[in-house]
Amino acid sequence: MRGELTLSNVSKHFGDAVAVDHFSESFDAGQYICLLGPSGCGKSTTLRMIAGHESVSSGDILLEGKSITKLRPAQRGTAMMFQSYALFPHLNVLDNVAFSLKMKGVDTPTRERRAHELLELVHMDEFASRLPDQLSGGQQQRIALARSLITEPSVLLLDEPLSALDPFLRIRMRAELSRLQRELGITFIHVTHSQDEAMALSDKIVLMNNAVIEQAGTPMDVFNKPNTEFVARFMGGHNVIEADGQAYAVRTDRTRVDKQSNGIKAQVSNIEFLGRTVDVSLDCSGTEVVASMSDEVFYGNTLSEGETVNVHWAPSDLHALASKPHLDATSVGNNV
Repeated sequence: MRGELTLSNVSKHFGDAVAVDHFSESFDAGQYICLLGPSGCGKSTTLRMIAGHESVSSGDILLEGKSITKLRPAQRGTAMMFQSYALFPHLNVLDNVAFSLKMKGVDTPTRERRAHELLELVHMDEFASRLPDQLSGGQQQRIALARSLITEPSVLLLDEPLSALDPFLRIRMRAELSRLQRELGITFIHVTHSQDEAMALSDKIVLMNNAVIEQAGTPMDVFNKPNTEFVARFMGGHNVIEADGQAYAVRTDRTRVDKQSNGIKAQVSNIEFLGRTVDVSLDCSGTEVVASMSDEVFYGNTLSEGETVNVHWAPSDLHALASKPHLDATSVGNNV
């Protein structure tokens, strides 16, 4: 199907350094995929190999069942939107969007008509005659997106497209990317280091660490069922504990704090009011645990810094991990 992409044992070496190590994953046509992970994990290198801007050391990349590993970028059926947007400063918006069709020899009326169509799609047609430096960052991003789409790619590759925007605009553009992907129905592969961005946008998250895939799945599965301690900690919203010699993750909003129940003795070390929720940091014998609660629950408990409290959770809220934990919570499961 159009936009179906498979990476089979794809690796990239820079001398002795391994940037991507045996990346194997298939992406269904029309999915919104987020490659997520910390800086240096290999996600951008993976994107560049798909685009053809970086060679593959070993393995194969197939688009719609055909190998594109040795094809030039323009032959692949992919398009890439760069983090810097890379707009031509001397060309107006219309000519920036139409540029790749001009390079292909498409006549002026046809390429300008198509450019106007895409500018309408991203709500930027009224700015067609402006130069890039007359636009805001969010407007420049929309132009870069339109320019990427004008070749009608099967797969659109986005390298941290929202990172340069302020938080308010980032959320607005996040919604715009989601709308465009649904309307166009093509495969989007989006590199990000933002957990919130990946959770909000993607049908599938591929979380990378140290050149390999730590976990791939739906946002709900990756968040609720982390495979490893790294996944639980990177996605956030989890405490990593030990019960009966097994590493577990328990969501911070399932971690309970009070002064009456049995549990782990802890001292309140910090309180953060976050609007709809309050995060209470707790020192459990040198290990930090966080309990997230509604403001109503927090103010009903009247917790204060330095106070000694009990921490507990339901055994059903513990999710087994493959990694070695830090906090021994064996006694907790028998007291909740």
